[in-house]
Amino acid sequence: MLKTLAVANYRSLRSLVVPLGPLNLITGANGSGKSNLYRALRLLAETAHGGVGAALAREGGLASTLWAGPERITDRMRKGEVPIQGTVRQEPVGLKLGFAGDDFGYAIDLGFPPPPGAPTAFALDPEIKREAIWSGPFLRSSNVLVDRRGPVARLREGRTWCVVSEHLHAFESLFTQMVDPSRAPEVMRVRETMRAWRFYDHFRSDRDAPARQPQLGTRTAVLGHDGADLAAAWQTIREIGDAHALDAAVDDAFPGATVNIAVSDGRFTLMFSQHGLLRPLSTAELSDGTLRYLLWIAALHTPRPPPLMVLNEPETSLHPDLLPALARLIAGAASRSQVWVVSHASRLISALEENPACHTLALEKDVSQTRVVGLKPLDEPAWYWPER
Repeated sequence: MLKTLAVANYRSLRSLVVPLGPLNLITGANGSGKSNLYRALRLLAETAHGGVGAALAREGGLASTLWAGPERITDRMRKGEVPIQGTVRQEPVGLKLGFAGDDFGYAIDLGFPPPPGAPTAFALDPEIKREAIWSGPFLRSSNVLVDRRGPVARLREGRTWCVVSEHLHAFESLFTQMVDPSRAPEVMRVRETMRAWRFYDHFRSDRDAPARQPQLGTRTAVLGHDGADLAAAWQTIREIGDAHALDAAVDDAFPGATVNIAVSDGRFTLMFSQHGLLRPLSTAELSDGTLRYLLWIAALHTPRPPPLMVLNEPETSLHPDLLPALARLIAGAASRSQVWVVSHASRLISALEENPACHTLALEKDVSQTRVVGLKPLDEPAWYWPER
């Protein structure tokens, strides 16, 4: 389980270190930084897939994602006594992402490349300046297991260091260049953990949504991000997962309703039966809210729970009366996985906060910087970035 998440210089997240629990609720007003925190976590996950450079490019490049304010905001600037303005930089420009968990921690520092020696069209691609994997709750020189500085990577072997590469590509992380499980098992373990993180962000429910179409069915232990394999995932849960909990979740939200899977020529279709109807309804006939809720049931009852599941505004298109049932659904998933929920629906927030395990992070802006309401500097988890 993740215990700490740290972000520096990503959009409004100038410097944020937050403690985490088994069920984390991220909330706040529009523009407070909820989406930035979600995207920062997703960007961190991309490092394990080797796609952090491409992910940054989709956001407009490193220059567009960096904190746009001054390096330091003085007390006089906060009080409005002097205008907010830039000063001479004391630290190198860099986007930093990291986490600490039960077993390992990881941090990455991305910056601009030096002026190229030869002409290149990729001069604005981010360059990985530092990476580190350590054991324990925060980075110390004594607990670093894998250390990367530019193109050079080294592993700790007992009391000494062993250089394993001096020619790492500047635009690729350790996770795609050090893949020897016998030589660097920590790299493999952290990589596979991060690759197993699961993100669900706005299931489509329009008329042409993949979830509304019959699909060729194969065993599906993990619902896809677009929900296209809803029927196959549902049948998989029924056969190898908790079928009783699946049916109970449907009845909790839609009393008296049942869900079955129709199979024709290998194509699976989810059929929804409700009291008072003479025939079941296919997914093509369901309302947006009903379809989305069934997608959440399938996602949260996966027979292969991930170490971390992140739900971005799951209340979208749902009637407020469904939100208490959704909160119970999420709380059940949090007993099997660490869960993040990003939401601004007051009814869902209230229902989740009734759970003793819920850890609320209410965000707000302070001089355009995102901070956690009520989190004082001494309440923040200990955190240290690898130095360049």
